[in-house]
Amino acid sequence: MEDQLWHKSRWPSTVKKTLDYPDEPLYALLDKIAAKTPDAPSTLWSGVARSFAQVKDEADRIANFLVSRGIKKGDRVAIFLPNLPAYPPIFFGILKTGAIAVTCNPSYTEGELNFQLKDAGVKAVFCMDDKRFTPLTYKAVKGTDVETVVVTSVKSFLPKAKAVLGGLLGKIPKSPSYEEGITFFYDNIVQEFPPEAPDVKIDAKKDLALILYTGGTTGTPKGAMLTHRNLYSNVMQIDEWIQLEPPGGGTPEKLKRGEDIYVGALPWYHSYGLTLTMVASYLMGSAVICIPDPRAGSPPLTELLEDVQKYKGTVMHCVPALYAGMVNHPNVAKYDLSSIKACGSGAAPLPPELAKNFEAATGAIVFEGYGLTETSPMTHANPSLTNLRKFGAIGVPIPDTMSVIVDMETGNKVLAHGETGEIAVNGPQVFSGYWNKPKETAEVFRKIGGKDYFLTGDIGHIDDDGFFVISDRKKDMVNVGGLKAYPREIEDTLYEHPAIAMAAAIGVPKGDDTGNEFVKAFVVLKPGMTATPDEIIAWAKEKLAAYKRPKEVDIVDQLPVSTAGKVLRRELRAKELEKRGLS
Repeated sequence: MEDQLWHKSRWPSTVKKTLDYPDEPLYALLDKIAAKTPDAPSTLWSGVARSFAQVKDEADRIANFLVSRGIKKGDRVAIFLPNLPAYPPIFFGILKTGAIAVTCNPSYTEGELNFQLKDAGVKAVFCMDDKRFTPLTYKAVKGTDVETVVVTSVKSFLPKAKAVLGGLLGKIPKSPSYEEGITFFYDNIVQEFPPEAPDVKIDAKKDLALILYTGGTTGTPKGAMLTHRNLYSNVMQIDEWIQLEPPGGGTPEKLKRGEDIYVGALPWYHSYGLTLTMVASYLMGSAVICIPDPRAGSPPLTELLEDVQKYKGTVMHCVPALYAGMVNHPNVAKYDLSSIKACGSGAAPLPPELAKNFEAATGAIVFEGYGLTETSPMTHANPSLTNLRKFGAIGVPIPDTMSVIVDMETGNKVLAHGETGEIAVNGPQVFSGYWNKPKETAEVFRKIGGKDYFLTGDIGHIDDDGFFVISDRKKDMVNVGGLKAYPREIEDTLYEHPAIAMAAAIGVPKGDDTGNEFVKAFVVLKPGMTATPDEIIAWAKEKLAAYKRPKEVDIVDQLPVSTAGKVLRRELRAKELEKRGLS
């Protein structure tokens, strides 16, 4: 590609500007590493290491099972699980049938999961054997095309003694009941079906590997369609980008195959955790620590710190809120975190002081990046070298990625460096569109210089060094520790409350941390109806995932509206920030 402004300033001299991508399906990453280093550890959890060969064996058996259930190329299969050792073989097993994985947030309510299963036309779903997950799944599949529910127990992934004792004491998570006719068990599948995946021809550039749901630019949940090439190219781009200076100094080097331990703290249903941690570990031939809940323990995040120390984690990709939680943990000094060497940060602005404090506690380098669900996710990143990175910027476009600033009115006019507009992106990692939504897809793409550019919805500019700086958000989404909560969805849910006439939701910063917010709702009650803020908050617990639920509710007489009757969230937010002294 032609040299751009960012190539002429702080671009690392050892990083290639363009790469060659193999014409392979994404699961080739697993097959190749399992053939090369079959006995090397792939997943680490609860003291048990499972090898690449084991993951491939189970993925092949799962693919065989799915075919026996009528799953074929192009069908959709959902994963409703936290980060457990079963996740990689399930994910790759789905892809080996030619089917498309649909990852679901483990904190979803019945209604949220039902919507996603219906919208994607899912035919099978994998869920955790648990008193919450399993019954919720059975309820959510009603009225959908799902005919197969695979229940996955953690028991088989525990040390034998612990599994036996836990079973005897009733400490292994287990569903109170199972529905006949549609229920199958993971353990039975990997025991009874041979490790023979079907022979499916995959066109890496065109065939979908994954549908990830996002609120996009409107807040209405939409499935972003990602091909095998989208995801494969992004892990290769990230591999090329992360280059570290050797401990004794010298020329920066890429991470070496098989020498790292990835910390799986971010959820794998999310593109950030899935691509940069789980999938990347198979390209790198490195083990990944499975962390179902990074905030587990007392105080919170204790188990995450214990796992990093126990397994000597080296590579982390997290949101600023997690880095802050770790470095501010009351007992952080008791843990040896010196094994950590490379830390990517995204999904929210990275405060410079947080990065410096985390680096002081670990000896690692923290570098900020940027991306979206629609872009697999990474498009921009700061160099992973202290002398080249720039705090306050999201970085520069990574290899084979072009990015421009366009006017906010039409998205067709490319603006000059320094001018503020909407960030648009082109590259092999950019998605092919929204599932069954051609109109919404057309709205977010523009033809620029003969190439299709995706309009990110984020506002920013390019500085003199070619670094991109986000200055504002076009979207009204609420950034809850890196997870995106969309006001429209929250408001639509609040309108279901029998006492609520009008509702508006905004994001409020948690203290001085503008990159980490919580949801606050403003509601107008129906005449003659009564409700308290606490009652509304409690009601919302049954309707919305934890990060989407309002933490505060104000009952007001009226909401500010425009002449067209549109609720003016920006006015509510401005007044709230002023009241809190944050304006």
